[in-house]
Amino acid sequence: MSSEERRTFGAHLSARLERLPSARPVWLIICALALGGWFELYDVFLTAYVGPGMVREGIFSHQSHSFFDLTSLGAFVAAMFLGVFVGTLLIANLADRIGRRKVFVIALLVYAIASGIMAFQHDPYAIVFWRVISGIGVGAELVTIDAYVSEFIPARLRGRSYAFVQAIQYTSIPTIAFLSWQLVPLAPMGLTGWRWVVLFGCVGAVVVWLIRMGLPESPRWLVQKERYKEAEDVVRRLEAKVMKSTGEPLPEVLASDIIPVEVAKPGVKNEMWRAPYRRRTIMLLVFNFFQSIGYYGFASWIPTLLAMKGVNFTHSLLYSFVIAFASPLGPLIAMMFADKIERKWLVSGSALAIAIVGTVFSWQSQAAMLVVLGLLLSLASTCMTFSYRTYQAELFPTRFRAKAIGMVYSVSRISGMLSGFTISWILHEAGVNGVFLLISFAMAIVVFTIGIFGPRTLNRRLEEISP
Repeated sequence: MSSEERRTFGAHLSARLERLPSARPVWLIICALALGGWFELYDVFLTAYVGPGMVREGIFSHQSHSFFDLTSLGAFVAAMFLGVFVGTLLIANLADRIGRRKVFVIALLVYAIASGIMAFQHDPYAIVFWRVISGIGVGAELVTIDAYVSEFIPARLRGRSYAFVQAIQYTSIPTIAFLSWQLVPLAPMGLTGWRWVVLFGCVGAVVVWLIRMGLPESPRWLVQKERYKEAEDVVRRLEAKVMKSTGEPLPEVLASDIIPVEVAKPGVKNEMWRAPYRRRTIMLLVFNFFQSIGYYGFASWIPTLLAMKGVNFTHSLLYSFVIAFASPLGPLIAMMFADKIERKWLVSGSALAIAIVGTVFSWQSQAAMLVVLGLLLSLASTCMTFSYRTYQAELFPTRFRAKAIGMVYSVSRISGMLSGFTISWILHEAGVNGVFLLISFAMAIVVFTIGIFGPRTLNRRLEEISP
C-alpha cells in the first residue's frame, strides 16, 4: 500500500467512525472502559475514607512531625500520587507502542494484586510501598482510557461520553464512602474495617478485568501502526452491531467528511515540544500541576477536614458519604450540556466555582452548611475533571496521544504527592482556612491558564484539532 493509499484508508476509516450514531454498541464499549476505571477511581479516593481508620489503628498520624514524615497520613496520600506519576509518565507510554487494550488490561491486574497485598500489611512503610505499586496501575489505566475513548467516539458525542465514563467511575466514591462508614469503625472477623474496604476493590477489579478482555483495540491506533486489516475488522464489526441495534443502515460517507489523517514527519522526534503542540504541552503542564492541588486538596481530605471543623469520627464518615453522592451526579447533570459549551470554559468555570465555594466552606462550622457546601464542591470538582480529561485527550494526535496525556497528567501527580505533605503541614500550622486559601490560589492559576491559552475543541474532529 502506497503512502497516499495509507492516508486515504485512514481518513476514510476515521469518517466511518465519526458517522456512527449514539447507539447501544457504542455505549457498551464506553461502559466496559468505565467499569475498569471504576476501581481505579476507587483506589484514588481510598485515602479520604480509610485514612481515619489507619490513624485510629495507630499506623499513621494526622499531622506531620517533619515535611516528609512517612508515618503521617500525608505519606499515604503521597504514595498513591507517586505511583500514579510513574504509571502516567512511564508505563502509559507503552500504550502508543503496544496498544491501548493491552495496557489497560495489564494495569487493572497490577492494581488488584498490589492493593490486595497492601490490605494485609501493618507496617506504615510496607503500606506506603504497596500503595505506590497499586498507584502505578492506576496511572497507566486512567491515561489509556482517556486516549481510547477519544479515538473511538465521534466528536459530537465526545463530551457526553467522557461525562458518562466519569459518572460510572464516580459511583465508586459513594460506594467507598458507604463501606467506610459501615466498616472502618469496626473489625469484622478480627480484620480492621479499612482492610475490608481495600479488599472489596480488589475482588471487583478481577471481575471487571475478565470483562475487559473482550474489548477491541483502538482502530485509529491500528491505522497508525499500519495494521489496516485489523482496523478494518474492528470498524466493520462495530458497524454491523450498530445497524443490528438500530435496525437502520448507516449513512454514506461523504467526500466532505473525509479529513486527511495526521502523519509524523520523517525524522522528527519529541513532537509535543514542537509547534503547534509545544504551546499546548506547556499550558497543560501548568494546568495539571495546579488543578491537582485544588481538586485533591478537598477530595482526599474530606473526613479529616470535617474532623478539624469539630465533627466527630463517626459523623465525619457519615457526612463524607452524603457529600460523595454528588460525585456521579455531577457528570450525569453535565451530560446535558457537555457538547454544547466550549470545553475550555467548562474547565475554567468549574475551577472558579471550586475557589468560591471552598472559601465559603472554610468559614462554616454548622454541620448542615458543611454538607451543602461539600456537595457543591463535589459537583464543581467532577465537572472540571471530566471536562479537562476530554480536553487534553483532544489536543494531541493519535501517534503520541497516550505519551502526551501521560506527560502532562504526570505533573498533577507530582503536585498531588506534594499536596499530601503540604496540606498535612498547613492543617497543623493554619488549620482548615489555610488549606482553602491554598486551594483558591491553585484554582485561580487554572482559570487563567486555560481561559487565556486554551484552544477551542468543541465538536471538532481529532484530525481537525491536530491537522
